[in-house]
Amino acid sequence: MKQMTIRAELADYLKKQGITINQFAEVSKVNSGTISNIINGNRPIAMQQLDRITEGMGLEEGCYYDLYVDECFVHSNPNWRRLRPFLYRCAELDKLECIARVVGIMMDSLSYTPSLFDTAEDFFTLGKHKAAAMLYQSVAESEKYQHSERLALCQYRLFTIALGEDRDANLRAAVQFEGFVNRLDEVDQLDALKDLANTYSALRHWDKVMAMAKEMGNKATIQYHAKYDRARKSRLQKEPEIPLFSYIQYSYMLRSVVYRELGDYDRALHYVNMYMDMNWIREDTEEALQLMNQCMEWARANINLLRILKGDITVLPEYVAYLEQREEEILSGLFKILQAANYYQFNVDDILLQFEGKISDCRDRHQLEIRSYNQQIFEDRYTNLMAEIAFYYIRRNKYEISIKYIMESLEYSVKINSESCIIKCVGMFEELRHTVSLETQKEYRNLISKVQRINEKKNGFVVSSA
Repeated sequence: MKQMTIRAELADYLKKQGITINQFAEVSKVNSGTISNIINGNRPIAMQQLDRITEGMGLEEGCYYDLYVDECFVHSNPNWRRLRPFLYRCAELDKLECIARVVGIMMDSLSYTPSLFDTAEDFFTLGKHKAAAMLYQSVAESEKYQHSERLALCQYRLFTIALGEDRDANLRAAVQFEGFVNRLDEVDQLDALKDLANTYSALRHWDKVMAMAKEMGNKATIQYHAKYDRARKSRLQKEPEIPLFSYIQYSYMLRSVVYRELGDYDRALHYVNMYMDMNWIREDTEEALQLMNQCMEWARANINLLRILKGDITVLPEYVAYLEQREEEILSGLFKILQAANYYQFNVDDILLQFEGKISDCRDRHQLEIRSYNQQIFEDRYTNLMAEIAFYYIRRNKYEISIKYIMESLEYSVKINSESCIIKCVGMFEELRHTVSLETQKEYRNLISKVQRINEKKNGFVVSSA
């Protein structure tokens, strides 16, 4: 059987359509001599020519890319001048299988590794993350025994790309990348540790957050002294994403968050005071001043939050006013307020009424967004807030309202497979089962069935739907 080729397809098209090469040249905007040479096999097809010919034939973009791989890269020596534009077009059209085939051919020669890495960096910048991940993976595989900075940077990018809505996948990605941090450039190490700390924070792995925060703070302090304090000042090879002092401040902030989550409010306050102290900071740029002002604002708000968590409700109005101006902090801030209200049994009905519309708006807007890592953080916060509100209304004997929030939290808990929140919701529902309508009980059983199906493939917990 004769192998199909692009030139044979083109010749067959012209014959069936009954048009000449000159006529097709006018339609496709490809020189008639070039078309003739392509059909006769006298010259290879350039990427731009292939796209114009495909369009001239009225076919879908990229429909001949598989054949192009065979003709230009499999059965002939790969040429980077042809490979590079082909990879970019495949990335643009999400032709990932074609990229995989080409990369497989290229990795037979390690000389392509630097070019593939540079292309991956371009794809990453352009937001073509799936295509970039394929190239990073190939480069990492080719350099897995080299212990190079480029290998570490590939792993950093793969970690960043892997973050999404799947909590288990995020944890695996963080654990896999962690061992490569110290191979990065000293500036990239700071950003990598910050990203790891944020990931572990979203997963509530507080021991890991503390470890990342301490390491980031120590490294940033060393670099800061090297830049400003020594007789022979060190000049960093490249500038960090944010001013160097911010990594030190962020380290203190993360440590305060960890101690707050562990219920050690006095130690949390100690680290808030640490990042409030900015007398040592040398930077005086406009960006630095803005960051310092923002940091001071956060510190004041967190001091008020810690006072609320210790039962001092006199600062509630000031903290609530702060949340009103910070939509991105409403969910986490309200969650903490509800935790304190449930522990000390004070009334926050007015606060819940005040923020009811903003919570709904925030939920509706996030439901329309593309699935992402930030979406997963939102859903985690929203899920826990709904459960805490449900518990608050149970305490106040408002069972009908409570059921509404239990079901909302349970639905999101199943969505993100939050085991701790599912267990909490199940416990509250069973407590109120005698007050629940048959329709709501049916909805509850359906959600629990989803939980069971999710955990059939795992050795996880089991919840009763009795």
